[in-house]
Amino acid sequence: MEKALNPLLWLLMLVLAALSLGAGSIDSAVLTGLWDWLQQHSTTDAIIIGEIRLPRTLLALIVGAAMGLSGAALQGLLRNPLVDPGLIGVSQGAALGAACVFYFNLFAFMGVLATPFAGMLGALLTLLILLGLSGSMARPGIIIMAGLAISMLSGALLAVVLNYAPNPYALQELVFWMLGSVSLRGMDYVGVLLPFFLVGSSLLWQQRRLLFGLSLGDAVAHSMGLQVSRGGRLVILGCALLVGSAVAIAGNIGFVGLLVPHLIRPLVRHRPDRLLLPSALAGASLVCAADILIRLLPPERELKLGVLTAIVGAPFFIYLVWKERQRWV
Repeated sequence: MEKALNPLLWLLMLVLAALSLGAGSIDSAVLTGLWDWLQQHSTTDAIIIGEIRLPRTLLALIVGAAMGLSGAALQGLLRNPLVDPGLIGVSQGAALGAACVFYFNLFAFMGVLATPFAGMLGALLTLLILLGLSGSMARPGIIIMAGLAISMLSGALLAVVLNYAPNPYALQELVFWMLGSVSLRGMDYVGVLLPFFLVGSSLLWQQRRLLFGLSLGDAVAHSMGLQVSRGGRLVILGCALLVGSAVAIAGNIGFVGLLVPHLIRPLVRHRPDRLLLPSALAGASLVCAADILIRLLPPERELKLGVLTAIVGAPFFIYLVWKERQRWV
């Protein structure tokens, strides 16, 4: 089963991507629309498939893969199965940076890219603060405490921005963005997100041996010649790039990084190094499937993607907490 897991997940992701291109309130020829879009023909199918559904599908796949991969890496680094990517505070920092665009009208010259750019700046600033507070990566508890402190501070500052929103329309737009969505975003958003995803994924993939060593204990990891402190910082950096860029583009889509590794972990015999790629593929498939489900619901008012993942993920998280409690009773 373990050898067939990645091919099956690749196949599932491709099938869901094809279904996503065809899902919508208007029937369109997918292949014809893609071909016309590549030929730069302004046909109806080209506009629907190439300008609307293709960016939405790609963003769902990349955001889901980023959340699933970062969740698996953080749970392996901190050796805690209840860790979520939002724990390090980067998602809150990205939300705060994006909120400042609505309040202060920053980077107006960048047009639609102002929000993701400011979100990435907020994520990077949060990362610098986290690395400064956490110090040695040999103590996961310090990372968790630093992440919680940053999350609380970012949440408080975000509440201030919401409280002093310049007008109700800006407040409404900010709230809708924070709920999480991959709709109404073009290929320029994909171009912004993809480089951060590639760099962050590469950093985590290079540290998969460290994650395996840490699962055996700090002493074993050091005896294997692994640089625990430096490798831990690179894992945190990779997760920050993945989560920060995803939140900056799509808003807050929670619980994917918590739920996906738990579903996949038994299938890879609880090996954190073998969990990375399947978690990325499963995360991409989960978010893409959730986005397809949203489009199949009544079209009067579209349910936000982050709301749907929270509805599914919150009960699962409660179950995990209850399960952990039962183990210690």
